[in-house]
Amino acid sequence: MKPKRSRQAPGGRKEHRQQTRWTRRAFLAGVGAAAVGGGALWLHRRSRPAAVEPGQPGPAAGEYRAVWISYLELQGMDYTTADGFRAQAAAMMDNCAALGLNTVLVQVRPFGDALYPSALYPWSHICTGTQGADPGFDPLDLLLTEAHSRGLSLEGWINPYRLRASASSPAVLADTSLANTHPEWVVEVNGGLYLNPAIPEAAAYVVDGVAELVRNYPVDGVHFDDYFYPTTDPSIDAAQFAASGAADLAQWRRENVTALVKAAHDAVKAQDSTLRFGVSPQGNPDNDLNQQYSDVYGWLAASGEEAVVDYLCPQLYWGYGYTLSSGSTRFAYENILSEWMGISRGSAALYIGLGAWRIGDGDGGADQNSISRWSTGRALADQVADLRAQGAGGYALYRYGSLFGNTAWPELAGAECAALKEANGAE
Repeated sequence: MKPKRSRQAPGGRKEHRQQTRWTRRAFLAGVGAAAVGGGALWLHRRSRPAAVEPGQPGPAAGEYRAVWISYLELQGMDYTTADGFRAQAAAMMDNCAALGLNTVLVQVRPFGDALYPSALYPWSHICTGTQGADPGFDPLDLLLTEAHSRGLSLEGWINPYRLRASASSPAVLADTSLANTHPEWVVEVNGGLYLNPAIPEAAAYVVDGVAELVRNYPVDGVHFDDYFYPTTDPSIDAAQFAASGAADLAQWRRENVTALVKAAHDAVKAQDSTLRFGVSPQGNPDNDLNQQYSDVYGWLAASGEEAVVDYLCPQLYWGYGYTLSSGSTRFAYENILSEWMGISRGSAALYIGLGAWRIGDGDGGADQNSISRWSTGRALADQVADLRAQGAGGYALYRYGSLFGNTAWPELAGAECAALKEANGAE
């Protein structure tokens, strides 16, 4: 189900509304060079460009061009046989490569479970319908093989805290789910179950899972999504806050999240310094700071031994001219892009998350163009042109299924893919 629309205080996506070592190192070196060389903020467009015109910036060497492959796509794949799954994975990676992308972000740990054999997490219900049930083969291994054979990097996308999004997702948790083995670590919010970010042992377990993933698989990085604190309710960590002696709840919560993210980053780098670690926060920095308690300003500014992330990829899922019912255009793509590009950065790269799931449906803006701006057949390519012009290091598209197999808007999705191929020099 697509994310729900919001006209006030926009946030991020919600899924329920919603090769060789040498090749990897060479690609990473290119990404780093692009990030260092592309810091100039020189174009601030106030209206949607008509098209990607000749002379506008094309893809830079080392530009990050990614797509999110979520559990929503993965749960529709064939897990009855390894050969069946491999064939579908191959077709998926063919589509990504043909689009001119170089990275896939695959949701390998969606609900405190795993699409690979893990000593720490049960098998995901995505594989068989039953959490904890072994499908009889290793989906991640096959996904990696098919991605790397096409020159695509694959980052393992992890939801760090979520164990259950609702009473039905997943409907039944395995006996080995942390909800059952460590219920003292878990909080319930609106029917969902989450690890309590205030409990250091729970955070350490997440980091151990990151270390296990990069130790056992040749992933090219680890990617966290935007689910950190599940609520602003002060009751969920009241005991830990009282024991901490801290005076500012919001700041203390941000410190809890940063400690986890920093530890995960360091675990990835300890395994292989060339691996990437990144986060895709909500596109609204206010929500990041004060609702999910992710210190995106601090993460971007850090560098050296203090580095927290290699990149951020904020979810800028609004179109040109997007307007709130209050009349504010802060979140119009041209404005929020410039706001993020203006944030001080240390060593972290800045990529831009683009909302392919808006195609045809619109972005829910209060202005009259909320649907038409997503019905041009080149909305995403135009946004790519702008982020390149402003010096972003690349982008990621949410999500694969909105571009391939889009039954609601097949012609629009096809046109968007054609425009992206052209923008990426893939034709």
